[in-house]
Amino acid sequence: MEVAGDPVPQRCRVRVWFGDHVVADYSAEAELAERYAAAMSRRFAGLKVTSEPIPLTEAGPSRRLPGERLWEVAPK
Repeated sequence: MEVAGDPVPQRCRVRVWFGDHVVADYSAEAELAERYAAAMSRRFAGLKVTSEPIPLTEAGPSRRLPGERLWEVAPK
């Protein structure tokens, strides 16, 4: 619950790219987004992973990150 006057936490958008195509696009609070970006960089070493701040003025729904326990699960 936010109290009036509390700062709004910075959110970041993390994207995993396959060439010019985005294959994953999620947003989360900055610290969690950075951990996710690092995990995706390890998992998909050959792909570009970006993490960019989302301007506070940008509104609209975005996809939430998958559960952190899934970040390191290897595909079968």
